[in-house]
Amino acid sequence: MNNEYDVLIVGGGMVGATLGCALGGSGLRVAVLEETPPVTFSPEQPHDLRVSAVSVASACILKTIGAWPGIVERRLCPYRRMRVWEDRGDVEFRSEDINEPVLGHIVENRIIQLAALERLDDFDNVELICPAKTRAVNYSPSGSSVELEDGRVLTGRLLVAADGGFSKVRQAAGMGVSGWDYEQHALVLTVDTACGQQDITWQRFTPTGPQALLPLSGAHASLVWYNTPEEVKRLRALPDEALLAELLKTFPDCLGEIKAITARGSFPLRRQHALRYTKEGVALIGDAAHMIHPLAGQGVNIGLLDAAALAEVLIDAQRKGTDLGAQVVLSRYERMRRRNNLVMMTAMDAFYRAFGNAHPPLRLIRNIGLELAERLKPAKKLAMSYAMGLNGDLPKLAQGEALLG
Repeated sequence: MNNEYDVLIVGGGMVGATLGCALGGSGLRVAVLEETPPVTFSPEQPHDLRVSAVSVASACILKTIGAWPGIVERRLCPYRRMRVWEDRGDVEFRSEDINEPVLGHIVENRIIQLAALERLDDFDNVELICPAKTRAVNYSPSGSSVELEDGRVLTGRLLVAADGGFSKVRQAAGMGVSGWDYEQHALVLTVDTACGQQDITWQRFTPTGPQALLPLSGAHASLVWYNTPEEVKRLRALPDEALLAELLKTFPDCLGEIKAITARGSFPLRRQHALRYTKEGVALIGDAAHMIHPLAGQGVNIGLLDAAALAEVLIDAQRKGTDLGAQVVLSRYERMRRRNNLVMMTAMDAFYRAFGNAHPPLRLIRNIGLELAERLKPAKKLAMSYAMGLNGDLPKLAQGEALLG
């Protein structure tokens, strides 16, 4: 077997698999390494705990690479409204206000991954190696290798880190990060409700932390409850009946009757950003490059934009006969993405700190700001465009433009 590749993508999650699809059909020999195959989907399965708010730009990427049909044929939930409020301040965003059919879609992470991995099978130049347990990553500017637990050694001119926030590839390449832990954890619950399928996401700010609802297909929803690590630990340990009572006491009436809790989990919140995204022969995408506060659900969206931008740069380099791993090539990708990601991360930090402060004068200012946002139509439209990923210098795939042909 020929274990030499032009591009070695370590990590076949949502972002890594998307990059593999974006490079599909090119003249590049690509390998996507994924440690654990996702569980096969069945319509009878309960909804997964981990879901993402897929923006319009991200959906466009997935459509252009051919992965979107695999999502639609499984399940997803479009949302057309988004409500944010605290005390008196209240603003609701509606897709019809900007002549768009939806603001986005709530999709289970596993379904996005399954659809992208399934699409990889259509490309002769892309090989999915799964399960692929990594024993060692050996970085070299001129070409790197990955040793697998089964004894195989794969080599590639370009090594791509799509292996998450604790990336082995990033560590092997000696690329540092800056970051900190937030003072809150997130409790995530999948629930069955008495409501039919909803088309609204909402987020309410309280003195102890935000509460959020993400609608799922059918009469189901994902609830996110931000609170102190100690309180989240206490809540997660409660039996279903006691936790339901806490939800009814704490969450707003617009949630509707909760009939059952079908899944629960929690995770700490961390902000992390790589000091650089590239160096000779290696590039970081997704969580390997950045971990963002999940307040507005932008983590997967900026990761998919990373994948789209890197694919665009690599295919352009291939056309010109330029070395894929050269820093002059990879720097273009970093220029396309690092500043934009930093702006989004900084905005989420500012939002977290502004709404995480219970000081009465600041709360008053926040409520006035939300009231003004509801009345100022141009500001609302601009905010929606950013949330949907429709502003800024977008990669071609996010604009519906194919990279090949």
